[in-house]
Amino acid sequence: MDFTTRGASAHPSAPSPSSGTAAPAGASKKKRDRGKWSRVGVTAIVGAVIILIIALVVFISFSGNKSEDSYVDTSKLQAVFLNTGQVYFGNIKSLNNKYFVLTNIYYLQQTNNGSNNSSSSSNAGNNVTLVKLGCELHEPYDQMVINSSQVTFWENLQDGGQVAKAVASFEKQNPNGLKCTDQSSSSSTTSGNAAQNAGNSSNSNSSSNSSNSSSSSSNSGR
Repeated sequence: MDFTTRGASAHPSAPSPSSGTAAPAGASKKKRDRGKWSRVGVTAIVGAVIILIIALVVFISFSGNKSEDSYVDTSKLQAVFLNTGQVYFGNIKSLNNKYFVLTNIYYLQQTNNGSNNSSSSSNAGNNVTLVKLGCELHEPYDQMVINSSQVTFWENLQDGGQVAKAVASFEKQNPNGLKCTDQSSSSSTTSGNAAQNAGNSSNSNSSSNSSNSSSSSSNSGR
């Protein structure tokens, strides 16, 4: 009888080392991968939150502190009121805490009709006209730099206002702008007429005086 074969078959074979360690190694790898992706996801979420917070802070800061020049409507005229009482109309091209730059400038000029009988009639006799800057005695350019400390307030003007309508009418009648030579010739013509009227008045007075003198001589002769 073969007792060696019986003893060998009675004891089960021991597991091999390779088959016993394969399962735990795969599980640990999966855990490491899962942990890695979870860290990446958390980092991405934190980064997105930080970016959203920064964008929100920037939006609030810019919307809350709107700069003054952003209120200028470039399609409209502006009125700039000075602390001297003078007001200029035109287009604000630039402004900051130091100065205003105004172009296409107009201003109001008050004239008196000469009626001084009473305060009410005097006020009624005052006419306010809108004058285009540029044909004054010193003939300035159509641009003005105004110290910000001299400005009381400024505002955008509607197209239906009297000033905007007057400016539109002037620009329609003078597509090439106001010619100062025309205004100068008009002024000289007016001055000439005034001088001629003054001369005629003087000659009339001289003739009247001569006539009175002749009449006096005639009366004394009698």
